[in-house]
Amino acid sequence: MRTRFPSFSLSSYGMGWSANRRIAIVVLVVAALLVSAGVVALLSGGGSSQQSPDSAASAPAHRPSSSEAAPESAAGSGSVPKPPQIAEPVAYAKAAAQMLWSYDTRDTSRDQQLAGMRAWMTSETRYADWASVSGQVPDPVLWSRMADQDQHASAGVAEGHYPSAFKAALADDPSAITEAYIYVVTVNGKQQIVWKKGGVGAEERAVTLAVQCRPDHDCTLAAIAPSVTQ
Repeated sequence: MRTRFPSFSLSSYGMGWSANRRIAIVVLVVAALLVSAGVVALLSGGGSSQQSPDSAASAPAHRPSSSEAAPESAAGSGSVPKPPQIAEPVAYAKAAAQMLWSYDTRDTSRDQQLAGMRAWMTSETRYADWASVSGQVPDPVLWSRMADQDQHASAGVAEGHYPSAFKAALADDPSAITEAYIYVVTVNGKQQIVWKKGGVGAEERAVTLAVQCRPDHDCTLAAIAPSVTQ
């Protein structure tokens, strides 16, 4: 029996923001958005005709606590790209989405994947929701099964924009952004997944990210939201 092979990139592995993180962002960043639009969003997966390798089977998602630290990998971050030096929220969010939708189990361990993703995060722990990002990575058993099939993915980004609810909230209270300088950006694109024996699949992707871009500083990733808002 062939089973659908769940890719980790911005799929149902996401946990959503913790209560403390949500409260902080509501109060300090985009309160009106979070009240009216139900928070920024995470990808739900998009319809795909992709089939999994015959030997692959689903496994429980890894659900880390919000305080879980990224592993320190002596071997670096594998195929995970380093964060770009970008000071514009939409451009950084597009780069972050492409990073999150791409992986290569052939040359990157799970610990390396997490370490590489952690490098994109804001260092301001008050706003960083690492659990929402690290929760995108499958548990060690599933990652191992992905590696057995040489599974890897690449991604293309079609566009990125500020959701209408965020723009409305910012228009209502322009000073709200100056506390944390966290911007809400939705990115749309496509992910292509490849595995052994010619296996291939493609999915439309969408995600809403919280990106911190303080004046005169490069942007960083703060969180992945639990559902997509356009």
